[in-house]
Amino acid sequence: MGKKQIIFTAFEAVPFMKSGGLGDVAGSLPAAIKSSEYDIRVILPLVKQIPEKYRAKMKFIKNYEVPLGWRMKYCGLFRLRKKGVTFYFLDNEYYFMRDRLYGEFDDGERVAFFSKAVLETIVNMDILQPDIIHCNDWHTALVPVFLHEQYMKVEKLRDVKTIFTIHNLKFQGQYDKFITGDILGLEGTPASGQMIHDDAVNFMQGAVIYSDIVTTVSPEYAQNICTPEYGEGLDGLFRSRRYKLRGIVNGIDYKEYDPEHDKSVVENYTEDTLDKKLASKLALQKELGLPQDPSVPLFVMVTRMTAQKGMDLVTYLLPQMANRDMQVALLGTGDKDYEEDCKLAGMMYGDKIAARIMFDEALSKRFYAGADCFMMPSIFEPCGLAQMMAMRYGTLPLVRKTGGLKDTVKGYWDYGDEATGFSFNDPDANGLMVTIDQAITIWYDEPETWRKLQRNAMETDMSWTKSAEIYRKMYDELVDGK
Repeated sequence: MGKKQIIFTAFEAVPFMKSGGLGDVAGSLPAAIKSSEYDIRVILPLVKQIPEKYRAKMKFIKNYEVPLGWRMKYCGLFRLRKKGVTFYFLDNEYYFMRDRLYGEFDDGERVAFFSKAVLETIVNMDILQPDIIHCNDWHTALVPVFLHEQYMKVEKLRDVKTIFTIHNLKFQGQYDKFITGDILGLEGTPASGQMIHDDAVNFMQGAVIYSDIVTTVSPEYAQNICTPEYGEGLDGLFRSRRYKLRGIVNGIDYKEYDPEHDKSVVENYTEDTLDKKLASKLALQKELGLPQDPSVPLFVMVTRMTAQKGMDLVTYLLPQMANRDMQVALLGTGDKDYEEDCKLAGMMYGDKIAARIMFDEALSKRFYAGADCFMMPSIFEPCGLAQMMAMRYGTLPLVRKTGGLKDTVKGYWDYGDEATGFSFNDPDANGLMVTIDQAITIWYDEPETWRKLQRNAMETDMSWTKSAEIYRKMYDELVDGK
């Protein structure tokens, strides 16, 4: 039997464009899955945010029209090879040459066009004969819907299976019912009723109903979303579809995040040469204007400053942290109130707290390498990648036990010397502060235990290897029925 062909589609992927964890996953998972048995190809929109250095290398293949409701829209197809994977880029300047990746007034129409164009690309390219289309988040949620309602008469698509991966359930793609006919062209089909939730069209609900398998980016989150607390209004739908719901934890790119070879690390190190990590800490303290003191633990956050990430807890506790024998550094952007709270704390406690309100990929790696402890007290977290990146650099994560954080971090209270970080249960300030105090105590009183936890963290396999194998078995199950 020949190779299985997988079409992997998303609205963002590193190194081309990224707004969050989806971009990291879509940029690294296909290369990890690719093998002698799996021909995996990625389809992305040709958005304005893609740097010119990649655009210049793209090869134009062809163009064709995409039907969208009553419209016929231009689509140009470009190709580029990266990391041994073929990437296809779909061009339509009206939809994709925008200053923002998301947040436009017509996002519903933009992603509807993209989903439809994915299927039209397969129809128009003889080389594309997919066994599976793997869709990601609400931006591609309409692919399985369109496939079943509008493309079953196309022979090459008749037996194609679909997988839909939820990276963040909070964003579902909810729009006025008017678009059902005018934009989606689904008026009068079963989808026109099945996609309605709270008197609105819900793209993600459509994907969950029409896909053969629905996955989340961690096993714990797959359980979480079946509850009212985390289900974002769709918990009943997930409970009724448990039979096709899976959780597969994300991984990180070990070449991209590697303290032994990373050029952003002042002095490269491994789990056996952890003393060299100190050079990155001193350099980061200097860069942030904090006292250069190797004896004081440096706690950091690299985050979107939103309620989801536990910023209410953190900003409330910053004055208390300033009274502890610790330093705190915060990096990120988000809600203005949180940004202002962090900036104010940095001004009031300049010798203890530093805030950098910006998105800076290079600086974030210096945070991972230079810090001692990485705080991630999320209220909910589908998977989370930052805690894995921190562990890779020997920086101990301090997390709340939810979603992927629970799956990837072994907390000291539960695991003792076998732990890889610190964790707490309830989303309240007291739980976070008690856990910070526990970490501070171990830092000062049990330095050998701290070093043991660092080694545990660095030796934990957070690469894509195991997860990629789980994806391959899932693909086999869908295609071969095994």
